[in-house]
Formats: sequence, structure tokens, C-alpha cells
Amino acid sequence: MARVCELTGKRPITGNKVSHSNRKTKRRFIPNIQKKRFYVPELDKWVTLKVSSSTIRTINKYGLYDYIKKLHAKGQALDIKL
Repeated sequence: MARVCELTGKRPITGNKVSHSNRKTKRRFIPNIQKKRFYVPELDKWVTLKVSSSTIRTINKYGLYDYIKKLHAKGQALDIKL
């Protein structure tokens, strides 16, 4: 299972773990990806998406349909068919 948000495209990034003695070793920052079902009342159907937890909060604020329209307006290409 790839750890990529289907809406925002968030994916793991790399960085340094810095100890108290200031030694630097490589580590990964992994997004909090959840599999979640959303109901879209405009289309009267359920959609299952793998999204990050911050995206879930944004969808709860605006609604899934309006959030996807906002992403399309920004010019972000999505592979999701509603």
C-alpha cells in the first residue's frame, strides 16, 4: 500500500534525525494516511479514498464535492471519478 494521499498528493519525505549530541542520521517523515468512506450527497453515492488526516479535517469543513471542485480550480489533476 503506497502511502500517498489521493487528493493532496502528500507522500513520505526524508530528513535528518538529530540527536542530543547533534549527530545526524537519515529518517523518513510519513504522512498519516487513512482509508475512509465519504458520502457525496450531490451524487447520492459513497466514495472510498485514502487520504491524510489533515485532508479529512478539510473535507469535514467544506464537504467532499466542494473540496474537489476547489482542487480542480487550482489546476491539480485528480485520478478520482465521482
